[in-house]
Amino acid sequence: MIAPSTAAAGDAVRAYHEARFRGDIHAAARTLADPFHFRSPLTASDDRNEHLAGLGMFLQMVSGVDLVSELYAADEATLVYDVHTTIPAVGVQCTAEHFRLAQGRISSSG
Repeated sequence: MIAPSTAAAGDAVRAYHEARFRGDIHAAARTLADPFHFRSPLTASDDRNEHLAGLGMFLQMVSGVDLVSELYAADEATLVYDVHTTIPAVGVQCTAEHFRLAQGRISSSG
């Protein structure tokens, strides 16, 4: 049996991941806490609106995503996924993303 808090973390993170990669900014925004912090090798943001505003440019480089692994706890989660890019020199990037949650919403990702 999955603990309710772990299931809630999974629901929030999966909803964000799926909404983000299909370009549904409004659905992705509903999963994010305020404040929200994001860090990656390419960008950083301490504002959820700023982060979401940059997703469109990022998605222009993405042709597909394959989820490899999901790990959930009450207040954190880690997804491992392959990002298929439209950039031939980059190709497919194996990505690990760690999430922190507060009150059922994602407070940080990186």
